[in-house]
Amino acid sequence: MRRKNRSRQPSLARRGSGILLHISSLPSRFGIGDIGPEARRFVDFLAESGMSYWQILPLTPVHQRHEYSPYNCKSAFAGNKYLISPDCMVDSGYLRKRDLCNVPKFPKNRVDYLRVFRFKDHLFDMAYERFSRMKEKPGGYYRFCRRNAFWLPDFALYVALKRHTADAAWYEWPDPLKRRDERALRILERQHRSDIDREKFMQFVFYEHWQDLRKYCVEKKIQLIGDMPIYVDLDSADVWSNPSCFKLDGDLRPQFVSGVPPDYYSDNGQLWGNPVYDWAILKKSGYRWWVKRVAFDFNMYDYVRLDHFRGLVAYWQVSSRAKTAKRGQWVRAPVRDFLNKLEQRFAGLPLIAEDLGTITPEVCEVIRAFGLPGMKVLLFAFGEGGATNPYLLHNHIKNCVVYTGTHDNNTVRGWFEGEATETEKKRFFTYVGKKPHPRRVHEEFMRLAMMSVANTVIIPMQDVLGLDESARMNRPATVNGNWQWRLLPSHLKTSITRSLRAMNIFYGRLR
Repeated sequence: MRRKNRSRQPSLARRGSGILLHISSLPSRFGIGDIGPEARRFVDFLAESGMSYWQILPLTPVHQRHEYSPYNCKSAFAGNKYLISPDCMVDSGYLRKRDLCNVPKFPKNRVDYLRVFRFKDHLFDMAYERFSRMKEKPGGYYRFCRRNAFWLPDFALYVALKRHTADAAWYEWPDPLKRRDERALRILERQHRSDIDREKFMQFVFYEHWQDLRKYCVEKKIQLIGDMPIYVDLDSADVWSNPSCFKLDGDLRPQFVSGVPPDYYSDNGQLWGNPVYDWAILKKSGYRWWVKRVAFDFNMYDYVRLDHFRGLVAYWQVSSRAKTAKRGQWVRAPVRDFLNKLEQRFAGLPLIAEDLGTITPEVCEVIRAFGLPGMKVLLFAFGEGGATNPYLLHNHIKNCVVYTGTHDNNTVRGWFEGEATETEKKRFFTYVGKKPHPRRVHEEFMRLAMMSVANTVIIPMQDVLGLDESARMNRPATVNGNWQWRLLPSHLKTSITRSLRAMNIFYGRLR
């Protein structure tokens, strides 16, 4: 049904700015950033800099098989336990200070995931053993289990069965387990009760500490922007426990998988390999699984960036036998009916639509009709299109979010030094009216973003610091060396705080 004379308050309705930095990139002596003291220190930095927002990447579990990408969800609901702070576990009484006396020497500028996993698993074993001996468990633990009964038991059992089957994918399990035979699952629940309870405990600790960080953000008037991948991994607790929501065959294998056709990032397109949704079934259920997912994330963050929003309007469907994403087809989804359902449930619908890449007029119309802010990436502003390039400053609108770049892009300095053509550089020089030194180009991009008419500006931390390509977070269509970059404690200098605050004041973005 066409929407007429619609007036809504935009989700991000006042001028403000923020920084994009994933939790794993924070400094920490434990080899990976976490939701502990350094996260609070970063919130302090944001507040002192006059920022309003902290944007992060998905917090869901990561896996070696997918090179630790936070966009390959093993669960749409579970938290990545390796982002738990051992220091906070000491404060909670689950660890003792002496347990942290022999911390290995980890790299400071990158994450060595395997070493981090081995070290933290040892700590988690000690913490769970101490928790299991408690005669009276914290009251919050039972409340957490009750409130999350729609996903937690399935996820904990899934993790336990993965251990029991040497990490085999669920669709490779024996038929009774794969097809969730109740009798078989009950037997295994009894056999692996300790592993199941350990995973429930770890999720409780993660979310307990996350909510503590959220409260601290509220105190400092910093709002959190989360990130929701549109798809989940085939080998996930979600697909195993909700197979009817996905296009699977009689053997519970995907008929089709997700991806995007050839674009800016790849000549062959990107073959993501996630199972695609069966939107007809989802619609009949009132989008039950999706509504629960959205509600869960709205409880976690103030705003949520919905990755690949294009896929809610029409998604690129590729045969599961295909080797690349070149040959596929666009399949329409019931986006208006779905968003209407969400609007009925959630006032204001605090979503940011990731609308990058090849976007059709229909996608633009849906975003406009529902008043969702889209994205403008300045790294794209000096390519083709001339004065009509939608990413150029004079084509921005208030209800959008401006980025210098995203986690999928090179840093501004890396782009200028290694990717930008001479034509793009010339366009950039003409637009800003000068030829800045390559090491100062990031400052010009930050100023362009800040002076935009757009209500919201988000700058990756790497661009705040003017770092080169070595600080890049992810290279789409590659699998090695991604998601490892880390902020050094020495990066958060007083001079940067003062500079950011001055820009926020000058461009009317002071929180």
